[in-house]
Amino acid sequence: MSDSTVDGKSELKQASKEVKESENVAEKYSAMTVSKNSEMTMGELSSSAFSAVPTHKPVKKQIQFVEDKQEFQRFPTKAGRRSLSRSISQSSTDSYSSAASYTDSSDDETSPREKTQVNSRGSGDFCVKNIKQAEFGRREIEIAEQDMSALISLRKRAQGEKPLAGAKIVGCTHITAQTAVLIETLMALGAQCRWTACNIYSTQNEVAAALSESGVAVFAWKGESEDDFWWCIDRCVNMEGWQPNMILDDGGDLTHWVYKKYPNVFKKIRGIVEESVTGVHRLYQLSKAGKLCVPAMNVNDSVTKQKFDNLYCCRESILDGLKRTTDVMFGGKQVVVCGYGEVGKGCCAALKALGSIVYITEIDPICALQGCMDGFRVVKLNEIIRLVDVIITCTGNKNVVTRDQLDRMKNGSIVCNMGHSNTEIDVASLRTPELTWERVRSQVDHVIWPDGKRVILLAEGRLLNLSCSTVPTFVLSITATTQALALIELYNAPEGRYKQDVYLLPKKMDEYVASLHLPTFDAHLTELSDDQAKYLGLNKNGPFKPNYYRY
Repeated sequence: MSDSTVDGKSELKQASKEVKESENVAEKYSAMTVSKNSEMTMGELSSSAFSAVPTHKPVKKQIQFVEDKQEFQRFPTKAGRRSLSRSISQSSTDSYSSAASYTDSSDDETSPREKTQVNSRGSGDFCVKNIKQAEFGRREIEIAEQDMSALISLRKRAQGEKPLAGAKIVGCTHITAQTAVLIETLMALGAQCRWTACNIYSTQNEVAAALSESGVAVFAWKGESEDDFWWCIDRCVNMEGWQPNMILDDGGDLTHWVYKKYPNVFKKIRGIVEESVTGVHRLYQLSKAGKLCVPAMNVNDSVTKQKFDNLYCCRESILDGLKRTTDVMFGGKQVVVCGYGEVGKGCCAALKALGSIVYITEIDPICALQGCMDGFRVVKLNEIIRLVDVIITCTGNKNVVTRDQLDRMKNGSIVCNMGHSNTEIDVASLRTPELTWERVRSQVDHVIWPDGKRVILLAEGRLLNLSCSTVPTFVLSITATTQALALIELYNAPEGRYKQDVYLLPKKMDEYVASLHLPTFDAHLTELSDDQAKYLGLNKNGPFKPNYYRY
């Protein structure tokens, strides 16, 4: 054996001895800090740490937290997974949704219909989840008012004239902080209001409480049953000594209820204002059948509704709703948007910006061509149903996604609706014995097939953004101002101006709504000269578009 080999072994033994000494020191230090931790200051602890560990050789030993390691490696049981998912969903929902954080935290499962509640004025003419939430709801309304300056401006301008004095408005809309600003504006303009919700999941309970506390008869709460929904509508309409003369509707359910159950009341209505595709379609059906005995204003097809609420509101809120409910990353996901109207356009633009591969389905060749020129592939749903990760319906129609198509979707696919009605996805066909429903978080259900495949259904097929997230206040201000002006117009119109038919909002009114919102952006309009106005054949002050112009 050579001298170099002997020297090498000696060095190795010496190094091993030093490492062991280092380990002993580390163990001794570790025990010391555990026993004295409560007696030492942070400075002393830091000083001990730097002085106790030798610096000439690295300490190779690593402390293993054996029990924790085993705990995390152990695959969670089914019950554990459910518990984990519910705790995660509760925290994520509470962190981001003001509506959910206060509304969903209540442990009181008693139906509001079984409670006796009164507000501070002693009135019990309302039915909400918890009147004690009123103070919180009032703060939500005040926040909304800050971004609805145009509606507040209209309130201040017309408050002295009281253009709605004598109006008895029954409303069926989403009950949110934004619609609360609209309701209180109508009351400031002289109207009496009774209100209910057009969607069983979109009501912000604290806002409903705040309105009830201020004297509005509100009948709505988040999570109503179908029976509750119609009961609330009936309570709004059927009030002894009070008969509505105006209707503000979103979806046509209120109009349909009054028409069917209270025909004598319906005949005395002075005007109906409707803001959704579904509701407008119902009005046109009544008109075509010769059964519409009152004038109605189609707000949905007004320029200010289509170009702003339907497009920009949905462009932002679609992502909010999907992210809150699924936590899914959308880059690279294959998404089908059914319908390329203004709602569909907003959804497609948002998803494309996130890197999704977006397809569209369309029945209208004009909208289909727009989709092609915007860079989207127009397909039939059946062609790609097995490939897609997400389906979003935006049509206002029924059975857009059928049970047969849901059967062929891949595991983990997400299905949701951005149209008003809950008929676009055939949810009823999923409530069969062979399929299991598992609620994994608020408004999120896993529908499980016998082979274990799961399809993620959001809001039970109802409107995603208002059921699962919030919407931009400023955009809703545009729609709310349009609704207020439409009510004023119909209520004050001289006899004979509007017959028993469906009308579009006059363009002059559309332009006035837009002008009220321009100061928010410090925007300044260019004025036509007399010569330019004469050349174009226009009034210098508008309207600048003909009444047949839409978008």
